Amino acid sequence: MNTSKVWYVTGASQGLGLTLVKKLINRGYKIAATSRDARALSQAVGLIDKDRFLPLAVDLNNPDCIQESIQQTLAAFGRIDVVVNNAGYGMTGALEEIEEQDIRNIFNVNVHSTIEVVKQVLPVMRKQKSGYIINVGSVAGFVGSPGWSIYSATKAAVAAFSEVIALDVKEFGIKVTVVEPSGFRTGFLTKKSLAVTTTNVEGYQAVKNTQDQYLSMNGQQAGDPDRAAEIFIEVAECSNPPMHLFLGKDAYNRASKKLTAMTAELEQWKSTTIGADFKS
Repeated sequence: MNTSKVWYVTGASQGLGLTLVKKLINRGYKIAATSRDARALSQAVGLIDKDRFLPLAVDLNNPDCIQESIQQTLAAFGRIDVVVNNAGYGMTGALEEIEEQDIRNIFNVNVHSTIEVVKQVLPVMRKQKSGYIINVGSVAGFVGSPGWSIYSATKAAVAAFSEVIALDVKEFGIKVTVVEPSGFRTGFLTKKSLAVTTTNVEGYQAVKNTQDQYLSMNGQQAGDPDRAAEIFIEVAECSNPPMHLFLGKDAYNRASKKLTAMTAELEQWKSTTIGADFKS
C-alpha cells in the first residue's frame, strides 16, 4: 500500500469524512482535510502533526477559497493523489413545501462544490499524469424514496457528472469513482446533516411515512463507517477501480431491483423507442 499518497478530503469534521481521515492517519498517509472550522476539525481528529495532517477552513461555496486550499495542500505536501468529495447533507420533505432558497443551498453544497473541487484539482493531476477522484453520491441518486426528491436530484447529478468527467480525463491517467452508499451509522440523520421540512399539506402519506421511517433509523443503520473508510482506501489502491461503487446490502438490493425493472421496461417499449428515428 502506497502510504506516500496525498489525500484531499472535504467534509472531514464529522461522519464518514472524519472516520476516513482518522483511518488514513493511522495508516501513515498525508491528508489535507477541509471543514468550515479548522480548529474543530483538528480537535475532532485529535492529531497535531503538520508533516502529515493539514486541517483547512474552507467555504466550499467560494471557488477562491477552494483554490487557496488546493495551493496550501501543494505547498505542504507537493502533490495531490486522491480527492474525496464527501461534503454534503440530506433533505427530506414534500417538494411544494420546500423553500426555493433551501433547494439552491443544497445544490450548492452537494453538487456545485463537488464540481468546483474537481475543476480546481484537475490541472494538478493532469500535470502529475495521475490521480484518483472519489465523489460521494448515494443510492438515493439511483433509487429514490418518497420525500427525498431534492436530495436524490443532487446525488443523481453527482453520479452523472462523475461518469462523464471520467471519460474526459481518462487520457491523463486520472480515474474517477462515484460511491453510492445506503444508510450508514453516521450523523446523517441528525439535525447537523439533514434538513427536514415537515409535511403539513393534506395527503402525501407516502412522504410522511417514509420521513418517520428514516428518522427512526438514526443510530441503527446497517452500514459500518469504519468498513466504508477501509473500502475507500482499498479502491484507491486498485489499478482499475469501479466507476460506480454501491456500498451496503440495502444499496445493492435497491440498485439490483431497479436495474432488473429498467431492463424489462426498456425491452417492453423497444419498438416504440426505436420507432422515434427516421425510417431508413
